[in-house]
Amino acid sequence: MTQAATASTITTQDITANIADRVRGIPANPFAAANARVARYKAAGHDIIDLSQGNPDGQPPQFMIDAIAQAAQDSADFKYPSFNGKPAFLKAAAGWYQREFGVTLDPSTQLLATAGASVGISAVIQTLVNAGDLVALVGPYYPQYEGSTAVVQGRVYTIPTSPERGFLPDLDAVPDDIWDEAKLLILNYPNNPTGAVATRELFETAVRIGKEHHVVIVNDFAYAGIGYDEQPPISLLSTPGALDVSLELCSLSKMYMIAGWRGGFVAGNAQLMAAVKSVHAQTSLLVSSIVQDAGAAGLNSDQSTVRVLADRYHHRYLALRNGLAEAGLHLADSHGGLFAWLPVPGGDDQAFAQWLIDKAGVAVIAGSDFGPTGAGYVRFSLLMPQETLAAAARRIRDARGDAW
Repeated sequence: MTQAATASTITTQDITANIADRVRGIPANPFAAANARVARYKAAGHDIIDLSQGNPDGQPPQFMIDAIAQAAQDSADFKYPSFNGKPAFLKAAAGWYQREFGVTLDPSTQLLATAGASVGISAVIQTLVNAGDLVALVGPYYPQYEGSTAVVQGRVYTIPTSPERGFLPDLDAVPDDIWDEAKLLILNYPNNPTGAVATRELFETAVRIGKEHHVVIVNDFAYAGIGYDEQPPISLLSTPGALDVSLELCSLSKMYMIAGWRGGFVAGNAQLMAAVKSVHAQTSLLVSSIVQDAGAAGLNSDQSTVRVLADRYHHRYLALRNGLAEAGLHLADSHGGLFAWLPVPGGDDQAFAQWLIDKAGVAVIAGSDFGPTGAGYVRFSLLMPQETLAAAARRIRDARGDAW
């Protein structure tokens, strides 16, 4: 080995010592792994129906496309946006809350524009959780809650759910000593991955526990408006007393099919919001001005386009449910969101997900990727045309004779 090669090897080994200890505790991103898996199968010539991803398959309302095109020509949008969000966007978000949920918010103190709900999740957890602090999650849960908690070296307590309770947690069954220790409870309704939708009683219980035990309650409301029932999904902030202890995260991605534009907001208690804003200002990219202009157009609309989307996803869920029933598989009941949750025959979700892509050419996400209580399930995305979902169900039905 040459002297130059030796020096290079030593440098490579030594430089890794500079990586922060907390990085070793960050779990892998299951969605990135799923993308890579599908890419490998497609590169090898396999015909794969990819139902593993939550990427919208349509386009935004035309009035939002027109708004962003017009904003791109506005010289005011050539400058940096304000740190907390454009006043017109924050006012639109406050108006949306008032019209849709009867919630009154001060745009200047109770709202923050973020580049999607994921940025809000990260900023809230960084704001509230110290190393060693406990975060209560309702399982199964969106993986970023655990990942962002790991980044700040917090700990996770998982509250289980069951199909018998409609995948809603029994918060009163959690021991008081857990609530006394917890800094934060993260809810997610409509839920990814189960399709559960919160009741008023659940939110009222959460707010009561938050006040009694000094726990901050957060609802990830990424699927606001995407409900299948006559009663649309409700906001945590519409619960009496919620603004004393709560925050809510909202995304424009799912309501308006603009995932690639990256827009959303955080809303809630003014004191908590002031702290979240201080963290966000130091750690996150600001939301593009033109996205905020288009987002304001969406939020100021009558939301009829969102109701059309909700109806579309409901019909897709029914098509997948009926098709899988022919294969002897039975989806869990769903009341909203973009996904379908399937109990796995035999209970090994990782093996069943592998079998689906190998034998049926259908890619899904294994339930254990959504935390320990997700084991025994797989998640299907509804973000494909109804005929594609029906075709996936037929593939699975035809493959069921092949040893599963």
